Amino acid sequence: MSFTPWRDRAGRLSALRIATLLIMTLPALRLLALWLTDALGPEPLEAATHETGRWAIRLLVATLAVTPLGRVLGWPRLFQLRRMLGLGALAWVLLHFVLYIGDQNWRLLRVGLEIVSRAYLTIGFAALMGLVILGWTSTDGWMKRLGRGWKRLHRLVFPVMLLGLLHAFIQSKSDISRAVVLAGLLVWLLGWRALPARWQTNLVALAGLSLAALLGGVLIEYLWYSAFSNLPAGRIALANLDLAFGPRPAVLAGMICAGVTLLAALLPLWRRLAPR
Repeated sequence: MSFTPWRDRAGRLSALRIATLLIMTLPALRLLALWLTDALGPEPLEAATHETGRWAIRLLVATLAVTPLGRVLGWPRLFQLRRMLGLGALAWVLLHFVLYIGDQNWRLLRVGLEIVSRAYLTIGFAALMGLVILGWTSTDGWMKRLGRGWKRLHRLVFPVMLLGLLHAFIQSKSDISRAVVLAGLLVWLLGWRALPARWQTNLVALAGLSLAALLGGVLIEYLWYSAFSNLPAGRIALANLDLAFGPRPAVLAGMICAGVTLLAALLPLWRRLAPR
């Protein structure tokens, strides 16, 4: 594997890879700055643990988004970011786990007992192990060694994503806003992969997927509050119709997906009109 992630496979500096590297690392520098200035609140280690977990899931969603966006936007250069983003997600989840161990005062036996006895920690640890396996076998050497089995193995990314998102929902407790946005985006990403290949760049199908992301987010939010809280799930679901205080999480997910559809519609026009 290359230890110069800012260069493409030909060894050239890549602005796209540099920008991606900055997006993955700058939040860590911000988190460190907040830590050093005592701006993480009364429980800084716990706050940092939660924030690193959120970034791990965001990067995992971004990894799954590479193939659809590359196809939909007609931008195959995006495909070169898939491994980079996946390894970035692994780095963040490992940092998340190390910070959790630190929050437990580095008592490894206690950490092990907590993982075994608490369902959400068991789920999160299973997702971590899955990402470790995927990261370890992401090299060109492993691709050649495993042959056709490599793709089958790396389909583990989907159950890993689902486990990570479930862990995030449980950890979020009563405020699942961020998790609902990611769930809505995941509905779009999985729905896109379920489409026949000829429909995956069809604007009508993409618009339908954007609506599915919104409705899927609303349904997931409703089911979660119904099953695991005493909050009025119906009223929360109906609040998605009220934009007076800004879009609700499910609506935001639908808007992001609709933005991709709009971009896919406008890019061919821009390419025709732009000077060569």
